[in-house]
Amino acid sequence: MWDNNQSSLNNFILLGFSDRPWLETPLFIIVLMAYIFALFGNISIILVSHLDSQLHTPMYFFVSNLSLLDLCLTTSTIPQMLVNLRGQKKTISYGGCIAQLYIFLAVGSTECILLAIMAFDRYAAICKPLHYPVIMNQKRCTHMAIGTWISGFANSLVQSTLTVVVPRCGRRVMDHFFCEVPALLKLACTDIHVNEAELNVLGALLLLVPLSLIMGTYLFIVQAVMKIRSAESRWKAFNTCASHMLVVSFFYFTAISMYVQPPSSYSHERGKIMALFYGILTPTLNPFIYTLRNKDVKAALRRALTKEFWVKKDNNF
Repeated sequence: MWDNNQSSLNNFILLGFSDRPWLETPLFIIVLMAYIFALFGNISIILVSHLDSQLHTPMYFFVSNLSLLDLCLTTSTIPQMLVNLRGQKKTISYGGCIAQLYIFLAVGSTECILLAIMAFDRYAAICKPLHYPVIMNQKRCTHMAIGTWISGFANSLVQSTLTVVVPRCGRRVMDHFFCEVPALLKLACTDIHVNEAELNVLGALLLLVPLSLIMGTYLFIVQAVMKIRSAESRWKAFNTCASHMLVVSFFYFTAISMYVQPPSSYSHERGKIMALFYGILTPTLNPFIYTLRNKDVKAALRRALTKEFWVKKDNNF
């Protein structure tokens, strides 16, 4: 059984799935494969969006930002998790834990806002098609993306600080596989109701406000699409939003179930399952959702695999 005396003063112990040793090897294989697919899928989306001129549109600019966020999300947690699954010392340094907490929160916060901006992009494309090039011009899209990243990282700085300053009285054993807000707050040795309230307010603002905007935006989109007389055009309009709605559903369902609740009611087992879902499964599935449901991306990937595509690129340079 793990004991706090086993760790140095600069380390946290991440129990992960050590209470189920029989699960560690198959889980290692599954997580490693998921990470490889996440790297391949997200890097492919970023490269093809950048290299193929037919994907130089606001929609794919934001999709490539989403892929970059998913790369950061998986890389901030999975490598350490793989090391701990195969090693006897399931530890992470204090600095590594704080860095992991900050990056994971920053990337997750940024993704919350980015998904709302992507919904607005679909609204402008479907409901304001004639004004779309003006509304979503390159300069505005760049400013939106920069603002999204800055907002996400600023929120993470506040939430990470509120989490780290909580007294732990030497407690360093976390029943989790990475450093996350609810798991760290479980180590508190004093009353943390004020911290819980502050973190819940921030979590609700960052999750529920963008989600409300997304739902409102799609309400306007549905109303606009239903006015289209052609069934084929209606289906095409809905299909352009389907990938985004799938990503929103996966991301917000798990994030809200984890962060819009008092950490004192946090369940270790449920927390680990939810973390596997939104920290590994969702970032792995996102690029394939956009690829499999999107003819433009599939066509761009096919072009990228042809010799003529690269010859044309070389000639342009």
